[in-house]
Amino acid sequence: MRDWFSEVLVVFCHSTRTQIAIALGLIIFAGTLLMGHVLVGGIDLRGPMAPVADVIRDALMHRYDRAAWMALGGFLLVAIKTFRKDRHRLLGL
Repeated sequence: MRDWFSEVLVVFCHSTRTQIAIALGLIIFAGTLLMGHVLVGGIDLRGPMAPVADVIRDALMHRYDRAAWMALGGFLLVAIKTFRKDRHRLLGL
């Protein structure tokens, strides 16, 4: 178990592409959620449509949540792919 963990750390430290993929995934995840809260929070309906504003906000925020999670998942898949390539390149396994 200890050898496996040290192997993962060595490959991760030498794999710039994996580090960039994970960092971009986290940045885009947080940015998408923040952008969603800012844009959806500005929706203000007046008149007879006012009661529907909460429903519309929830539906739009759900879409931003889904987009953020999909972006994070996609970048994690890229990170796994680049990690495997770099592991094979560095360790010859």
